[in-house]
Amino acid sequence: MSEDEPPLLHAFMGCGIELEYMIVDSDRLSVMPVADALLREPDGTQENDIVRGRMGWSNELVLHVLEVKNIRPSASLCLLPDAFQGEVQEINRRLQSLGARLMPGAMHPWMDPCTETRLWPHGNEEIYSAYGRIFDSRSHGWANLQSMHINLPFAGDEEFARLHAAIRLALPILPALAASSPFADGHATGWMDFRMRVYCDNAAQFPSIAGLVIPETITSRTAYEDRILAPMYRDIAPHDPDKVLQHEWLNSRGAIARFDRNAIEIRVLDTQEHPRADLAVAAAVIDLVHRLYRAGTLVEQQEMPTAALAAILQDCIRDAERAEIANAAYLRLLDFPGGRCTAGELWRHLIARMMAGDPRHVQHWAAPLQTILAHGPLARRILRAAGATPSQAQLHQVYRRLCDCLQTGQPFLP
Repeated sequence: MSEDEPPLLHAFMGCGIELEYMIVDSDRLSVMPVADALLREPDGTQENDIVRGRMGWSNELVLHVLEVKNIRPSASLCLLPDAFQGEVQEINRRLQSLGARLMPGAMHPWMDPCTETRLWPHGNEEIYSAYGRIFDSRSHGWANLQSMHINLPFAGDEEFARLHAAIRLALPILPALAASSPFADGHATGWMDFRMRVYCDNAAQFPSIAGLVIPETITSRTAYEDRILAPMYRDIAPHDPDKVLQHEWLNSRGAIARFDRNAIEIRVLDTQEHPRADLAVAAAVIDLVHRLYRAGTLVEQQEMPTAALAAILQDCIRDAERAEIANAAYLRLLDFPGGRCTAGELWRHLIARMMAGDPRHVQHWAAPLQTILAHGPLARRILRAAGATPSQAQLHQVYRRLCDCLQTGQPFLP
C-alpha cells in the first residue's frame, strides 16, 4: 500500500456517499450544461474534480450533472448532513451568476435527451466518447438519471462475501424507500422509479453488463473477476479495442465491487429532495445491510435465487411502497413476522427496529424517515402534488418547490 492510499477499512468502519444533482436554468428549470464552469480553477484550469476539504465535486457523463461526495470514508453518517447541505448551498451561490441552480430528484421531468444531451468534453473525454459511441447515451437511461451511491468497505474475501450477500438481499426493496422519479417527457410514466426502469435497460445489447441488476451470488474476488468482470470485458471488446471501458465501473448491476477502493457501491437509490433525507435513507439501508451481515444466515442469503430478488425489485421500481411482497423465504431472511406484506409495511418494520437501537438514529434520521413512512417516498409526494396529468405550468411549480427544498434543507410535502 502506498503512502497515498487510504487505510484498509473493515466492514462498516466507514462510508462514502455520492449525491448527483442536475443543473437547471433558474427561471425555466430546463437543463443547463454548465458543470465544467463549476469545475474550473480560478486560473482557468479545467478539472474533473474539485477538492474542498473533506468534501469534493466531480463531473459525470453529461454537462448538466454534478456529483457531490465526501472524499474519505466517514466513520459516521451523522457527520455528513450539514457538510452536504453546505456544499449544495455553495454550488447554488456560484451558479447564480450563470442564471442556474441545482434541482434534486432522480430525473428531469421534461428533458429531451435526444436534443439536450451534452457529454463531458474535458478530462477523460475518451471514456465519455466511448460510452456515446457504443451505447445510446442520448437517452434517459444515460443522460437523465441522478442517484445516490453508498460505498461500504470490506477487508478480504470473507468480509467481501458477507457484505455482498447482505447488500444483494437489501437491493430489491430500496426503490420502495427512495423512489423519486415518476415523471419523464412531461408526463407520469406509471413507474415510481422510472430512473431505475430505464437504468435496467441502458446496456441491453450487452446483457453481461447489468445482468438482472440484482448481482449474482459471489464468494470471492477471484470468482467476481471470473464470473462478472471477464464476461463483460469479453463481450464489449469488439466495440472497445483500446480497452477504454474495460474497468470494473463498466458493471451496471445495482451494486458493484470497487476493488480499486475495497468497497461495494450501491447504485439503486434515487436522489431525494435535500441531503439530510438522502443520508437518512442511507442510514436505513446501512442498518439493514449491517443486520443481514451479522445474521447467521449467510448460506441461506447466498442461496436466494437472483431471479426471485429481481422480481421483487421490478415490483418496487413500479409501485414503490405499495409493491406486494409474497416471497415468504425472503421476508424470513429480513426477519419480518409474516409471509406477505407491502414494501411499505416491511420498511416500517425495519425502520422501527432501527430506531429502537442506536439512539443517534432517532436524533438524526427520525424526522426525514417519518416523512417517507407517513407520506410515501418522494415520487409519491411529487405525483400527489402535480396530479396524474399535470400541465407544464403545474410541473414547473412542483419542481421549483423541490429546488427550494434542496436549497433550504426542508422536506417536500404535497
